[in-house]
Amino acid sequence: MEIVKEYQYSENHIWVRVDGNRATIGLTDFAQEEFGVIVFIELPAVGDKLTAGEPLGSMESVKTVTELYAPLSGQVLDFNRELGKNPGLINMSPYQQGWIVTVEIADASELDSLWDAAKYEQTYAHE
Repeated sequence: MEIVKEYQYSENHIWVRVDGNRATIGLTDFAQEEFGVIVFIELPAVGDKLTAGEPLGSMESVKTVTELYAPLSGQVLDFNRELGKNPGLINMSPYQQGWIVTVEIADASELDSLWDAAKYEQTYAHE
């Protein structure tokens, strides 16, 4: 299980990379391994508003269909258009090519509820 030390994590297996007032969001390596091959993903559009803890989209794998929950509130600035053609990028490169959306952070205090890499690893590495 790969974990990027500089990122933050939600308990719903979403990673967050913060750059100023922007955050890039994706699905963790642990989650993509659990879900199996991802065959479809539904993403928000540019301009959509996300609310922390609410669905930001959904994903279908060979094993299940699941909702993806926003770790932060904010406005969608960009989404990974490549995932529409090749959702398996999440399986191949969850932290680089498989990113999901970039948002403008609405409330930076929400970052305080996210986990650091050590806590995420400690919680899920043994499952």
